[in-house]
Amino acid sequence: MTVRCPAIVVAGTGSGVGKTSVTIALVASLAKRGLNVQTFKTGPDFLDPTYLSLASGRPCYNLDGWMTGEAYVQSLFSRATAGADVAVIEGAMGLFDGADPASSEGSTAEIARRLSVPVLLVIDASGQARSAAATVKGFAEFEEGRNVAGVIANRCGSDRHAAWLAESLRGASSPPLFGSIPRGAFPALPSRHLGLRTAEPGALTAGLLENFAEVFGKRVSVDAVMTAAAGAVSKGLRDAAPVRAEHPSLDVPSSGDRSNERTRTRIGVARDEAFHFYYPDNLGALEAAGGELVDFSPLRDERLPEGLDGLYIGGGYPEEYAALLSANRPMKDAVRRFAEEGRPVYAECGGLMYLSEGVETRDGARHALTGLLPSWTRMRELKKRLGYVEVALSADTLMGPCGATLRGHEFHYSELIDDPAGRSGWETVYRLTHRRSERAVPEGYARGRTLASYVHVHFASRPGVAENFISLCAGGHGLPCGGRCGK
Repeated sequence: MTVRCPAIVVAGTGSGVGKTSVTIALVASLAKRGLNVQTFKTGPDFLDPTYLSLASGRPCYNLDGWMTGEAYVQSLFSRATAGADVAVIEGAMGLFDGADPASSEGSTAEIARRLSVPVLLVIDASGQARSAAATVKGFAEFEEGRNVAGVIANRCGSDRHAAWLAESLRGASSPPLFGSIPRGAFPALPSRHLGLRTAEPGALTAGLLENFAEVFGKRVSVDAVMTAAAGAVSKGLRDAAPVRAEHPSLDVPSSGDRSNERTRTRIGVARDEAFHFYYPDNLGALEAAGGELVDFSPLRDERLPEGLDGLYIGGGYPEEYAALLSANRPMKDAVRRFAEEGRPVYAECGGLMYLSEGVETRDGARHALTGLLPSWTRMRELKKRLGYVEVALSADTLMGPCGATLRGHEFHYSELIDDPAGRSGWETVYRLTHRRSERAVPEGYARGRTLASYVHVHFASRPGVAENFISLCAGGHGLPCGGRCGK
């Protein structure tokens, strides 16, 4: 299998150097040329992909080697780039930062190597000239097999500063400077406690994208970037054919294949400003397994869509809209009745918060929510958890049978005030092992056919997750649990 189109990875020397702004600007510039741009984001991030989707007009997919494995990354990349003219992959953190401090596992560098895609390195040029050349040379030579094709100097002080940087890179035999972005030239992107604010409708207007594209086009050689990206086509990918055998249902959804729609299992997906953290290929996997996804808004709708067989309530910002969610009593009652009738409900992170008794916001106010999970949640000033996690199932669940293992990540500022386990029939069905830890922690709260967790599970981490969920949604209202492991 070979790369279908030119491709480039936009990586940084670290977090905060401006990768997202540079990537948005590059995508906008390429789209302005009339190219179909397919975007990707390395790692588990939900936020940056919303901007890249708006900039490209196509879904942005996460490429995460630790959660999904090498073969799946390659297959997803190949399938998602079908029909695209160029692929742009935004990195996470620094180029070599990932799941392991001693290797490139889970890093942007690992993705670039696995896909044989060249790297465009973004540096923060503030306050440095020749020192920047030392940094770039170090990144270019740190590991064998990394192709740093060129450099973008962000937050450059002046044209003279840019000229010094270019000369320093040439003198050090480092990758060349493709361009420089003056300090403050890009429009500011809004942020909140999880990082960038999600790109809600209207966040990236046509005028704003034009601004990004104009700055990039004037300050960076787009032709040089495209020449570098074209090198990915000739280098190609290693064969990733085994993915279809291992993950037969995890295809990127085709454009609206709705054959036999009447027999499909209807899954309600909470989707509005409060809930929108979903991996596109997770949703595609549910569709491929026989699911018909029906969006609903816990913020605005007063009832669930008709004929639903299951609910999927993802992450997002329920704390930001807690008062409105709390005030929508008809929807809270509808979700609670749906679960109490024994129909499957899967909620993760923000979804867990919505199923709880309510959320206590940073100002101390309490907002009652559905009341299914017997505990309140509260917001903290500092992060409660950030990182990859492996999940071992200690009972049969919506995610799979007892003993199965999955991978995902946590990123949240909220916490449960009380332990729901052992109250009102709730029990823990996950054993979580965080990276760099050997201690298993009980989590994943289940009662009947309802499962809530702070973990964002990637369905591609284990074959059959989507099929298991759809099968249980389609199979009546009995309990999914066949007992705990060993019983």
